[in-house]
Amino acid sequence: MSKFYARRRLSIAAALTGVIASVGLFHAPAASAALPTPVSAATARGYLSSLDVRTENRTGYNRDLFPHWITVSGTCNTRETILKRDGTNVVTDSSCAATSGSWYSLYDGATWSAASDVDIDHLVPLAEAWDSGAGSWTTAQRQAFANDRTRPQLLAVTDNVNQSKGDQDPATWMPSRTAYRCTYVRAWVQVKYHYDLSVDSAEKSALQGYLANC
Repeated sequence: MSKFYARRRLSIAAALTGVIASVGLFHAPAASAALPTPVSAATARGYLSSLDVRTENRTGYNRDLFPHWITVSGTCNTRETILKRDGTNVVTDSSCAATSGSWYSLYDGATWSAASDVDIDHLVPLAEAWDSGAGSWTTAQRQAFANDRTRPQLLAVTDNVNQSKGDQDPATWMPSRTAYRCTYVRAWVQVKYHYDLSVDSAEKSALQGYLANC
């Protein structure tokens, strides 16, 4: 085959690929969240085995006992910082509010172009943390937990998905994207281990089952 015809075939193939992509048959996420990489499955299994198993206790819980969102830098608070971290081409105004950009939700595979459609999920919910030991923490410790950008604890996701999750643990709720479940449980165990939080028996059993398949 001559170089001319070879180039022509490549050009035709490229054009067809562009047409197919334009009608949405080749759809790639518009953004990729930057959750800190959780520990490996093997490490998570080891962490899980060391966690105390206790019955949960929500007595006295109030979301306001976990101060958030705190200022991170300048006019930017934790929510705005995670929106910028997890989004693509995020533009902010003088008060650090996101005015444009796109966000790909790893829980359900949806992409959003308005920050108002995105929540910042506490991967281990605040109420779950309270149930598991945070009730005995100081306000400063609860604030650190609620705004933790170092551990895999905060993630930009579809708002109604986050709301449907609520305060549930992996025994009763998991991301609908099965491809993300291994990452999710590894992160969950890492956060619980770091903060010396307990698990209940159903939660531990669910985590063991998911980690066994990682």
